[in-house]
Amino acid sequence: MTPDRAAPVRILVCDDHAVVRAGLLALLDSAPDIEVVGEAGTGEEALALAAKLTPDVVLMDLQLGEGIDGVETTRRLTAAPGSRTYVLVLTTYDTDADVTRAIQAGATGHLLKAERPDELFAAIHAAAEGRTALSAPVAGRVMAGLRRPRPALTDRERDILAQLARGIGNRDIARALYISEATVKTHLRRIYDKLGVDTRAGAVAVAKERRLLP
Repeated sequence: MTPDRAAPVRILVCDDHAVVRAGLLALLDSAPDIEVVGEAGTGEEALALAAKLTPDVVLMDLQLGEGIDGVETTRRLTAAPGSRTYVLVLTTYDTDADVTRAIQAGATGHLLKAERPDELFAAIHAAAEGRTALSAPVAGRVMAGLRRPRPALTDRERDILAQLARGIGNRDIARALYISEATVKTHLRRIYDKLGVDTRAGAVAVAKERRLLP
């Protein structure tokens, strides 16, 4: 009599691109020890399906178009009372801010979509057991960030960051702070570099998480 095989890892896939989801589902279906129990195209849909299906792991993209993004969805999934679902981020983005935000939100792992299938399968099993799974480039960025603390923002940079959080454009920021638009742009580049981001939204998100805003 052969021993019973371990139950497969139950997966919920969340990605806003239907073609990408179809490719992932086909790939995951080829693994005998992984079972896809659902797919979602938005963060809100992922939350609803996770509550209904209670998957072991949610494979989460960070950029989800309209609605809440992958980071906020991750935060809500992992913070749900009694939740036993782990989140494994699978994305094309590996900026310092994206990695930091995802991990702080409760993601168990962070992989890039360029990973080989066997590495993805291994990461899924690791996540299902609550073990950290990071692709090599992501792990390198995390370690580099730990070794190299970023310089603090100046008072002027904090002023501009506060204006960003209010949704104010460069021209109005320049008028409010009595500086030129060129100076605003220079400060923005320095803010992005210090926070490890490349967008205004990313700067505001990281600033809120680090409590840099009043």
